Amino acid sequence: MKQKKAVSLETFVVLVVIIGGLCLLGNVMGIGNMFNTIMNTAHDLLLNTCFFIMAISVVTGAIASIFAEFGVIDLLNKLISPLMRPIYGMPGAASLGIVTTFVSDNAAILSTAKNESFTKFFKEYQIPALCNLGTSFGMGLILCTYMLALPLEGALTASLVGVLGACVGSVVSVRLMLRATKKYYNVSKEEAKADRAIKGAPKMEDELKTVNGSTLERVLNALLEGGKTGVDMGFAIVPGVLVICTVVMMLTFNPPAAGFTGAAYEGVGLLPKLGSLIQPVTNVLFGFRDPSNIAFPITALGATGAAMGLVPTMIAEGAAGLNEIAVFTAMGMCWSGYLSTHISMMDALDKRQFIKDALFSHTIGGLCAGVAAHYLCMLFGMI
Repeated sequence: MKQKKAVSLETFVVLVVIIGGLCLLGNVMGIGNMFNTIMNTAHDLLLNTCFFIMAISVVTGAIASIFAEFGVIDLLNKLISPLMRPIYGMPGAASLGIVTTFVSDNAAILSTAKNESFTKFFKEYQIPALCNLGTSFGMGLILCTYMLALPLEGALTASLVGVLGACVGSVVSVRLMLRATKKYYNVSKEEAKADRAIKGAPKMEDELKTVNGSTLERVLNALLEGGKTGVDMGFAIVPGVLVICTVVMMLTFNPPAAGFTGAAYEGVGLLPKLGSLIQPVTNVLFGFRDPSNIAFPITALGATGAAMGLVPTMIAEGAAGLNEIAVFTAMGMCWSGYLSTHISMMDALDKRQFIKDALFSHTIGGLCAGVAAHYLCMLFGMI
């Protein structure tokens, strides 16, 4: 039985923030128009964004399940394993965390990190860094597929550049995290170099259950089970998209020239004004062409699925191009809504003492991912 929450300072802070925010928006838009815009925007996001992302999740979930069933993920894992120690400072087994989170979501790293046949390859100071590593690639397949579906020529190349940027950000995040954990566990350079020899990554068969039967039965079962997982993930992002994205859009989009009518996607243009204040910085770091672009990384901090819903409107209004797609992919994939998952993931790993270090290192990693994507775009002549 849950205990009742006592009235505290938090109670009044929440009331002030919510009521104050609604009053400020209502003062600009009109109370009736404000609530109509909230409902109409949420409804349009549900129909045209959430269901679209769900469709992508179902398809990618089915493909990922096929890959797992017939050993493709195992092959990718073996190909990536030799790169893990020199690049990340992690055992080759850590590559399993990359491929599983890329085809699913951040939390997929927890199922492997709780498996003793997996963690036996790691030293104590390396376990907390699994949270940063897995989060850096969460929802990668869904995000890339979504970007490919955008009505923009060259989106494929831009999204691949974004993946490279996310890889850079993941290395920065993991290395910073390892630096903190080594200091906590008092691990010397000699001890870090003396990691036990890795005979190879854990077999995917230990992690994934395959279905017995004929090839056709296995294909059909993998497609259906993977598609069902995609449906679950699609439903899971609905609250984030409808709540976070609606608020961000109302703070991002400018007031209509003819005045507020309560239609979807009307806003007060606050974030672009704030973004214009730091535009010289964001232009140098990320190459953003419009102040409103800052809304994507801000939203991705809490929910990448919600941030994805902002992109089509930006493209339609000419506020985003190939460089922005690359940067959005890099930061969206690397951050993967880590502010809403990192704390619970570190708690699940029984490493709560590293929460602050994990958040700090991943913040830096996500910023580096965006910077890397932007300058890779410049290198490839995509700007």
